[in-house]
Amino acid sequence: MINNKKVVIVLPAYNAAKTIGITYNEIPHDIVDDVILVDDLSTDNTVEVAKNIGIKHVITHEVNKGYGGNQKSCYNKALELNADIVVMLHPDYQYTPKLIHSMCYLIANDVYQVVIGSRILGKGALKGGMPLYKYIANRFLTLTQNILMGQKLSEYHTGYRAFSAEVLKSISYNINSDDFVFDNQMLAQIFYAGYEIAEITCPTKYFDEASSINLKRSIKYGLGVLGVSLKYFFQKLGIAKYEIFKKN
Repeated sequence: MINNKKVVIVLPAYNAAKTIGITYNEIPHDIVDDVILVDDLSTDNTVEVAKNIGIKHVITHEVNKGYGGNQKSCYNKALELNADIVVMLHPDYQYTPKLIHSMCYLIANDVYQVVIGSRILGKGALKGGMPLYKYIANRFLTLTQNILMGQKLSEYHTGYRAFSAEVLKSISYNINSDDFVFDNQMLAQIFYAGYEIAEITCPTKYFDEASSINLKRSIKYGLGVLGVSLKYFFQKLGIAKYEIFKKN
């Protein structure tokens, strides 16, 4: 705990058997109360490895629900365990668990309610192996989103995020997409609810075991992201109303 606030780490997993061990071992267990792994019907032995290394809460999907669907299970379980702070960390070791302290203390000390790890702050994205086309797409999408949503994030596409339970309870994340655009829908919901989002610099690591989506899925994701930002823009202007922005 930090300041009597329960810290829970959630790991949305798919074929993470080779990297879950090193990820779990670097989690700062001095402040973390619980770790939850949700396996989205992996074809490897992710579940077996997770249990063997000591993860207490392992949830297995009977059907593949997708990246967004996996996160829904993660956050629902974390809230069920009465978490005060929830950190979503990819178990593929693309994001370092060593930032968990910094992210959680910002929330525990009531400085921010949401903290994300940005790969774009600083100059490490390309040096860390981010493909050039993904870097360019990231910068273009982020610029467009900032304009449409009136914000100043360095990126909207990181998978490293920490939330207060208050934020998770106030947005309707369970009605979001089960696909990758879920991440952007959450950020739009958080901004629409009036919360600010802090960013900290996060090292970038791309390697064979790190999860990534192909070009076709990336294009679908990019179009979905633009759609979310336009909905936010129209909702703010009062031109239209969208279900994802309703309060819980």
